[in-house]
Amino acid sequence: MELEKIRNLSDEELAHQVKTTAEQLFRLRFQVSLGQNDGVKKLRQLRKEIAQIKTVARERELGIRGAAKDTAAETTKGAS
Repeated sequence: MELEKIRNLSDEELAHQVKTTAEQLFRLRFQVSLGQNDGVKKLRQLRKEIAQIKTVARERELGIRGAAKDTAAETTKGAS
């Protein structure tokens, strides 16, 4: 999933996406350990996706991204 799509998700959707992606990762690891799958690239992709989702969630929690956009919008409104 692309980072812009992740940023457009709501908090509940982010939590759901982390849960489903983690479940996919678990199942893929299980298949790899049984020798049914050589999904090394997919493993890496899923881990990266989970990290991106958790990063966006943490940014929202700390108000890092949203605050920058809000202040830019307020500055633009004040200049008009």
